[in-house]
Amino acid sequence: MKKAVCVVAAAILLPSAGHAQEINPLPGLYVGAGGGLAWFLNTSSSAGGSISSSTGWAVGGLVGYDFVGPRIELEVAYGQVPITASLPIANFNGTAGQLQIMGKVLYDFFPASAFTPYVGAGAGIGFVDSNTALGSTVFAYQGILGLGWNIDSQWRIALEGRYVGTTNPNVTVNGVNVTYNNNNFAAIMGVQYKFAPPAAAAPPPAPAPVAPPSFMVFFDWDSSSLSQASLNVIKQASDAYRSKGNARITATGHTDTSGSEQYNMALSLRRANAVKDALVRNGVPATAIAVIGRGEQGLLVQTGPNVREPQNRRVEIVVQ
Repeated sequence: MKKAVCVVAAAILLPSAGHAQEINPLPGLYVGAGGGLAWFLNTSSSAGGSISSSTGWAVGGLVGYDFVGPRIELEVAYGQVPITASLPIANFNGTAGQLQIMGKVLYDFFPASAFTPYVGAGAGIGFVDSNTALGSTVFAYQGILGLGWNIDSQWRIALEGRYVGTTNPNVTVNGVNVTYNNNNFAAIMGVQYKFAPPAAAAPPPAPAPVAPPSFMVFFDWDSSSLSQASLNVIKQASDAYRSKGNARITATGHTDTSGSEQYNMALSLRRANAVKDALVRNGVPATAIAVIGRGEQGLLVQTGPNVREPQNRRVEIVVQ
């Protein structure tokens, strides 16, 4: 004949997160399992006498969700303890077992620390050894005080002390229905694994900046006259301006290194203005064109002084 008792066992679970002061806890689903020692607290029955126990065991497993600080869990646990009953109607020794299914709410005080104390409470249903297949069905509840060690962002080890109680189970002894107070204590050590959150999709790369259309017009030595080839390029620049709608054009004149700097500065401006006039003739408003002269600055081909380099005698047209 059996008597009631024992407790769930559960695993410590908690959100882990990084090491020591570098933990960055994240919300997530976790699972855990644990086991430890259990004791039935000495009591009496409705038939009189006393019921006592020695040290038993408890194991359990759970699934939970960590909100970083608050946590919720669903746990299934089973425990057994040896008991001794001295009742007026019978005396016996044996083991008593209890199966529990509980929902729990817990709170981690320092979820970003390597070590975090926590508290919790649970409620659910229990099945205590009795004369029926599932035993006496009772309302079960528990209080939890624990300390968790966050090994890394996914693993945690915890040590818990638990008080587990139920409404009074009943059992038939020698034809007499006997009820008793069912109060238990368990010391549980467990481990928990938190599933890594799905990796955030990498944002699409930023589109490479599109360089504004540019065109190059070249000149003969000491000249600001436009050749037919240059006029064709200027027409392309005009077409690009019209295709953009509201745009601006910059015409920047350059020279080679032959001649004085003062002369070349003036020559670069004459070349830029010659290009501007051609653009205007092609329908580009004069107010949309900026003219810049740079003389010998910004050489396309690096040369020494007094060198007649054809590629340096140019106007650069940029449409933006």
